[in-house]
Amino acid sequence: MKLLRARGAGRRSATALGAVLALALPLTACSGDGGGGGDGGADPKTPATAATTPAPTPTPVDPTAYRHALAKIVAPLDTALRRVDRAAEGDALDTALDTAGTAADTAAGRLDLERAPDDAWSAHSELAGAVRDLGASLVDARSGGGRCATSPRITLRSDDALASVREADAALTALGYAVDLKLPRTEKAKHRRLGNNTLVKDRRQGGLGRLVIKNGTSSDAVVTLTEGRRTNFTVYIRKGSDAGVRRVADGRYTVYFASGTDWSASKRSFTRDCSFQKFDDTADFHTRQVSGGTQYTILTFSLEKSIGGNATTSEVPEDEFPS
Repeated sequence: MKLLRARGAGRRSATALGAVLALALPLTACSGDGGGGGDGGADPKTPATAATTPAPTPTPVDPTAYRHALAKIVAPLDTALRRVDRAAEGDALDTALDTAGTAADTAAGRLDLERAPDDAWSAHSELAGAVRDLGASLVDARSGGGRCATSPRITLRSDDALASVREADAALTALGYAVDLKLPRTEKAKHRRLGNNTLVKDRRQGGLGRLVIKNGTSSDAVVTLTEGRRTNFTVYIRKGSDAGVRRVADGRYTVYFASGTDWSASKRSFTRDCSFQKFDDTADFHTRQVSGGTQYTILTFSLEKSIGGNATTSEVPEDEFPS
């Protein structure tokens, strides 16, 4: 009951307030008429309407002047891109890409500030945006060194930035404003492989031990056996294949394996989709004389995840993987 009474009181209070407001409005209007002397004259405090000054019409951009400005803006970038085109793979190419990326950012900023003729305004804006994207792509394409490093030329080929610059260049050239930019050459992705069971490195000193590797993964792989800091051998195993190495000398070996795509003979490594690991347990090879002959070790390693497997692995930094 208290809740109902409270709601009823609220409604009555609102109604009364409404009545007061209704009475106050006419009184306010009447008071305003009295202040004006009842003659209905204009309020002397009403401000006068301010006059507006039309904006000046921009001066048209001279096509010849624009051509000169455009050439001056892109010239440093063109020089930097030509260095990228000539640079050798590795640190030299990464350095050239860094320099060209900075030059592209500078050129994009200057293009943003440069006025273009009306017929070239759209293509000019597209060029500025494309050059800015190119700067980021050049820096991102750096290989950064390392064993598993895709060539920047392959990375750039799959990037849209170069194509965007070409399109903007073509659009401006069609209007009579040529953009002189020598874009760097690119390369298709490579898929180099060795034959199954190829020995990439062989420093075996003879023995009776045998190693069998079963590669059940979806990538080619290499397996390396080391004794201390010395690499005994490295063997290449194609995906879905088996490989075997004989004449393994007695000893306790650490077993490393790497997998990936595109084998580089110069780096002795894959260049894409790399994984570097090692088995946590050592591979121990022993030879001894027994009744009726000689007993030696045959070990089998499977490169795949399996239920009930008895060998664990650990990730290895690529710069610690034996070459």
